[in-house]
Amino acid sequence: MSSLSRELVFLILQFLDEEKFKETVHKLEQESGFFFNMKYFEDEVHSGNWDEVEKYLSGFTKVDDNRYSMKIFFEIRKQKYLEALDKHDRSKAVEILVKDLKVFATFNEELFKEITQLLTLENFRENEQLSKYGDTKSARAIMLVELKKLIEANPLFRDKLQFPHLKNSRLRTLINQSLNWQHQLCKNPRPNPDIKTLFVDHTCGQPNGARAPSPANNPLLGSLPKAGGFPPLGAHGPFQPTPAPVPTPLWMSNPSTVTHPAVSGGPIGLGAPSIPAALKHPRTPPTNPSVDYPSGDSEHVAKRGRPMGISDEVNLPVNVLPVTFPGHGHSQAFNAPDDLPKTLVRNLTQGSSPMSMDFHPVQQTLLLVGTNVGDIGLWEVGSKEKLVSRNFKVWDLGACSLPLQAALAKDPGVSVNRIIWSPDGSLFGVAYSRHIVQIYSYHGGDDVRQHLEIDAHAGGVNDLAFSHPNKQLCVITCGDDKTIKVWDATNGTKQYTFEGHEAPVYSVCPHYKENIQFIFSTALDGKIKAWLYDNLGSRVDYDAPGRWCTTMAYSADGTRLFSCGTSKDGDSYIVEWNESEGAVKRTYQGFRKRSLGVVQFDTTKNRFLAAGDDFSIKFWDMDNVQLLTILDAEGGLPGLPASPRIRFNKDGTLLAVSANENSIKILANSDGLRLLRTFDNLSYDASRASESVTKPAINSISAAAAAAAATSAGLADRGASVVAIAGMNGDARNMGDVKPRLAEETNDKSKIWKLTEINETSQCRSLRLQENLRITKISRLIYTNSGNAILALASNAIHFLWKWQRNDRNSSGKATATVAPQLWQPTSGILMTNDVADTNPEEAVPCFALSKNDSYVMSASGGKISLFNMMTFKTMTTFMPPPPAATFLAFHPQDNNIIAIGMDDSTIQIYNVRVDEVKSKLKGHSKRITGLAFSHVLNVLVSSGADAQVF
Repeated sequence: MSSLSRELVFLILQFLDEEKFKETVHKLEQESGFFFNMKYFEDEVHSGNWDEVEKYLSGFTKVDDNRYSMKIFFEIRKQKYLEALDKHDRSKAVEILVKDLKVFATFNEELFKEITQLLTLENFRENEQLSKYGDTKSARAIMLVELKKLIEANPLFRDKLQFPHLKNSRLRTLINQSLNWQHQLCKNPRPNPDIKTLFVDHTCGQPNGARAPSPANNPLLGSLPKAGGFPPLGAHGPFQPTPAPVPTPLWMSNPSTVTHPAVSGGPIGLGAPSIPAALKHPRTPPTNPSVDYPSGDSEHVAKRGRPMGISDEVNLPVNVLPVTFPGHGHSQAFNAPDDLPKTLVRNLTQGSSPMSMDFHPVQQTLLLVGTNVGDIGLWEVGSKEKLVSRNFKVWDLGACSLPLQAALAKDPGVSVNRIIWSPDGSLFGVAYSRHIVQIYSYHGGDDVRQHLEIDAHAGGVNDLAFSHPNKQLCVITCGDDKTIKVWDATNGTKQYTFEGHEAPVYSVCPHYKENIQFIFSTALDGKIKAWLYDNLGSRVDYDAPGRWCTTMAYSADGTRLFSCGTSKDGDSYIVEWNESEGAVKRTYQGFRKRSLGVVQFDTTKNRFLAAGDDFSIKFWDMDNVQLLTILDAEGGLPGLPASPRIRFNKDGTLLAVSANENSIKILANSDGLRLLRTFDNLSYDASRASESVTKPAINSISAAAAAAAATSAGLADRGASVVAIAGMNGDARNMGDVKPRLAEETNDKSKIWKLTEINETSQCRSLRLQENLRITKISRLIYTNSGNAILALASNAIHFLWKWQRNDRNSSGKATATVAPQLWQPTSGILMTNDVADTNPEEAVPCFALSKNDSYVMSASGGKISLFNMMTFKTMTTFMPPPPAATFLAFHPQDNNIIAIGMDDSTIQIYNVRVDEVKSKLKGHSKRITGLAFSHVLNVLVSSGADAQVF
């Protein structure tokens, strides 16, 4: 392969990496053999994916290439063999010996015999050379150090361990250079050419040139009728034809009765820009023609080109093959339009953490707020007056289901997952994390009345929306029970139940086109489905980018569909969809590598997208995948959490943003400032970036009151989730990893403590712990044995670790109420998350235990028991799937491999983790185990049970 062809592979690798085609990147690395990705190799070794490890290596070397290669493959296969022996999987060990290790017998027969003899030992550590073999994780780490040395010394890997230094998006830059060159060669270059393909060279054709037809067939949707040809160009200039009729997607029709009407001006129509848009964004002068390169199937190309000068590298076009340059901030790349709400004008204190917000559709300064403790508030933003404040209360407990009554009796904590106005603002609905939906009627001012209470779902109600199918106002809900339900908004009668999702349903998005009403839904397994108001099941089954927590929204005019989601690894996406094809049309760029929470987004003015990410608000123009601008602390918007919740009012003149200290910041543009001026007669300078505010404290939850005040299992509105995501550790970019403690601590001598009576609040100090994601409920909370951290287990099975750092204010680094600890996470972004498969969070009994030296945590949340490494947060092993489920755990004080496990069937099992074996089973209690404690001096275990007995 030539040098230029080799460099092209590197450019493609960079492009694939920027577009997050992770599997494809590593496949190309392996097949080309040009770049050995050491980080990927390390991750696969740590994970024990041995087949992938050898497959990846095979692209660079074979076993018999040289002595270094032979040693590399031998170490990997030996480790795989020892792990099989350690698990007492003899058959697997024999298979590895015969298939993988026998090849080395030719070179060293004695070594092969010695390896074979390990099969005869009960524990291979009896072999002197393997006596220091620790656990699997540490053995892999030790082996990896050796492998890296061998790879670096292997001449076959020379010049393959470093990726060439390239400017960002180099392949895009080359394409844009080519397009500009082609455009300059045109006989009659037009100022704003509409380039639709890279497959053929660009030429500026005649004004009435032929156009390619729309796609006619799609394997997901079946055969679609072809759209008519494009009519002659209109009066608005070149490359701006009037919209062509396009087919409605097949899923939006009842296959038995409804035909497929055409939709004019739909999401794949090419519409001419409005005059105001053209005035705000003047065209590039003909003297400096540039190419406006849209995405491959973009039918909403912005016909408002931004003039840009000629750089020393390339005559940059306005394009949707964006090129970013190191050292250029967003403010340099784009000037944020004045019609974005960027001026901080109000700071409202809600009293508890806002989880969902919505502006009134008519009185656009009225803001509804729902919080993490079930409170709802109604604010008049103009006067900064809180008109209504309601705490959560079940209106008619007797009418509720028995499971809900039992759950509320056990734990009354409830969170608001969604709060939203009806289309005319006469009603608003509240979806709670426990079964319930409450509908209020609004009569102006502070007149809010109870209207309907619906026991809607088993578990949490995760989203709520209003819709008008058949000209009747309905409430649409979805929940943990994997269903979507439609209710009559007048009397609460259930109209439809849609079943088909295989995971809790996370969000709903009702919409209509022409006379067809439908609902999009998303679930926690990343599936997107669409439903008509019938009982014929889902019409589509798509995978959302990220395949986890996803929400969907249309532009204000209902022609463009967007979704925003975050994966379990913390990768976030905002995309625009091609509804006709069920495919992603464009993916917007600019998210943090690992988002610190589930990102929430909103749309406004048929033009802008906004999302809360990385302690900031990020804005995009719908027609350009590059970031438009960012508002953060440096830009005059301090005090934001990692993933703030956001909501525009209907006109896009105001933006509500959740902030630290249980507050809400209101941003306004010039029209919003004029709107608010009518309330307080204050003069605002529209050019001012923000108003002066007192520096807020860290957004937090109370460590002391977390278990009581936080809520039970359920989903947060748009900004949180029931399962783990990577990167929720706060801004830990300046935090070092924790060094593992190598030796067990010696037992402290018994100490005699003098009891102190606490009679006055002045004797107590309180401290609030930082949170970057809504914590549904803290189920367990403990100080580490070293006294420098707090470990918590939430009801959604996620662990959180807050650490006190040693600094000038806290020289000891120990727990103190004077200095706030930092939410800590390893640089890998991994979270410690328990298994919760097939368990009801409301019935599970979370439990965990720390080893004596704080190196390991053993934990369960109703599913399997997990053993985590506290330094890396990696799962070392899982065991004992229910039933019965674990309800209490305790490490033996002298041996971390021995644990006591209390079960919900009243038994206690003494378990050896190393050999994966139950040593003994203790019986005596008649109900579940509620407590276990080993004596540090005597060989005694004490237990307590729900039967009020102590043994």
